[in-house]
Amino acid sequence: MRVHFIAIGGSAMHNLAIALHKKGFNVTGSDDEIFEPSKSRIAEHGLLPDKFGWDESRITTDLDAVILGMHARIDNPELIKAQKLGIKVYSYPEYIYEQSKDKIRVVIGGSHGKTSITSMVLHVLGKRNKKFDYMVGAQLEGFDTMVQITDAKIIILEGDEYLSSPIDRRPKFHLYHPNIALISGIAWDHINVFPTFENYVEQFSEFIKMIEKDGKLIYCKADSEVNKIALTTSNPDIDRIGYQTPENVINNGVTSILVEGNEIPLEIFGDHNLQNLNGARLICNELKINDNQFYEAIQDFKGASKRLELIAKNDSTAIYKDFAHSPSKLKATTQAVKNQYPDRKLIACMELHTFSSLNKEFLQEYKDSMSTADEAYVYYSNHTIEHKKLEAITPEEVKAAFGSENVTIYNDSDELFGMLKAKEWNQSVLLLMSSGNFDGKNLNEFGERLIK
Repeated sequence: MRVHFIAIGGSAMHNLAIALHKKGFNVTGSDDEIFEPSKSRIAEHGLLPDKFGWDESRITTDLDAVILGMHARIDNPELIKAQKLGIKVYSYPEYIYEQSKDKIRVVIGGSHGKTSITSMVLHVLGKRNKKFDYMVGAQLEGFDTMVQITDAKIIILEGDEYLSSPIDRRPKFHLYHPNIALISGIAWDHINVFPTFENYVEQFSEFIKMIEKDGKLIYCKADSEVNKIALTTSNPDIDRIGYQTPENVINNGVTSILVEGNEIPLEIFGDHNLQNLNGARLICNELKINDNQFYEAIQDFKGASKRLELIAKNDSTAIYKDFAHSPSKLKATTQAVKNQYPDRKLIACMELHTFSSLNKEFLQEYKDSMSTADEAYVYYSNHTIEHKKLEAITPEEVKAAFGSENVTIYNDSDELFGMLKAKEWNQSVLLLMSSGNFDGKNLNEFGERLIK
């Protein structure tokens, strides 16, 4: 098979390119710029384009497929040439479905928690020596790529609700047609695509309708919106299984779940993560892994990258980073850390980085989302707002939107990190939350230096 990737440097795109290369496909690709770590990873497999930019001569009639990334535009010359030649053009989720039509497809969706649940399932399947394929939205410890396509009979897919490609405006998770589906939670996101909350919720209802006959819907009963659509969306051919937060205790900074009177200690913590664990357990049950096997395997699961990831710690200080950026994620993550360390000062920092979070109207959704922190700091870059062509916002507007006195606003990341460096960190916890990197800050290095 000969496959060409337009915009090969994207996070999911370059991982799929590597997966198909490993499967023996003849893979080529193009992009106008490729950043690290994608650049080094595709170069290692001999897939780095010989030059950057678009070149329609790369599109020839002997191609079996073209895979189009979101970064490309609809007037991309390579795309136009492929369309003229009648070569089949796929989005990457569409092509993953094409490669998994004969597999048992497990699709994990939700506004939050989907990467963590997917990672938990992969961790347990790996420890139980099950053969499986996968696609997950973060680089996981012990996995070379974020995508694997082999002859395995099971595939575990993180189901993102964002658009599939510039010419395919369907949400990605609408293309997978799951046999086993999970919805972890619903909180309005991607307002540039889904302008109202009702429109956003509708995408999850459609997802439920696309579950295959005799399939399973596993859903978080603790989320009122998920509970509502799980019980009211019409699909008479599926079973519905709800889950919520398991009974648990915290002793000396370690969370344990209680199962038949026994304490099972975990590396992870927080109600949202314990809910994720319960969802992962039910998926594994459907894949013939019983509860005892699941609990034995999950105890050393440390979490997905940037999902309440411990950067550094000593006897009196712990520093975490998290991908949290939406209001619901911010609130859940801040509360989880405060519950885990009730006797320590919690200093929480977040970066407004996404299109939604920097939108003046959506900002109001952040009210009280960091109120459980002892000190809260919100950073945003005026340059990022300009780059996204959004209306300017002032520090006063951001502070008013968050609505709590503990919040301080910063526009300069050097000032923010200089202030953090100068603090006294004894008996404290630092939580750094962003889908970006605070304008180029190496959070791991900063955390290590801070505890020294």
